[in-house]
Amino acid sequence: MAVILALKLCPSVTCKTSIPNNNCKLQWRCDTVPSSPAVTLSRRHILLCSASFLTILNLNCISTPLPVRAEDESNAQEEKDGVIGTIKSLFDPNEKTKSGKLLPKAYLKSARDVVKTLRDSLKEDPKDVTQFRRTADAAKESIREYLGSWRGQEKVVREESYIELEKAIRSLASFYSKAGPSAPLPEEVKSEILNDLSAAEEFL
Repeated sequence: MAVILALKLCPSVTCKTSIPNNNCKLQWRCDTVPSSPAVTLSRRHILLCSASFLTILNLNCISTPLPVRAEDESNAQEEKDGVIGTIKSLFDPNEKTKSGKLLPKAYLKSARDVVKTLRDSLKEDPKDVTQFRRTADAAKESIREYLGSWRGQEKVVREESYIELEKAIRSLASFYSKAGPSAPLPEEVKSEILNDLSAAEEFL
């Protein structure tokens, strides 16, 4: 390509052909027209043309991947921000609830445990004594921890989840205090407590 560019830029080159009579081979001969020293084809012209052409190729090759690099850098920045956000959330004592409120993580964990264990115990078949006792004991333990840590706490006492859990626990305690700890829970009371648990869960 460099030679072709040089020939176009330097009109002092003329090419002649000679066809011998006895064979069919083409012979090319290139002569320079000694019109003036300024237009004489030289090795320097060829080098300059070659260098310019290579420079253009290099610039094109360098400029092409720039959008890809920008996209890679953007992805790397997003991953970095995601990691930083995760680390910050680990040390943040609060957590956003389904309703968009920020509440203490410890409270949310304790309240969710009460909802889960109490619901499991209410849905358990009383005839399966071993499994029923296991779920009932888990519910008692989660309720005990919840009340010991959060009952009357100013941070959560006005929250909807706290109010609904308070209603569920009060209904359960009120029934067993009247009927005795071994009395079977009526379906009406069980349904009321399950509704309170579902309402509390909506705000956790």
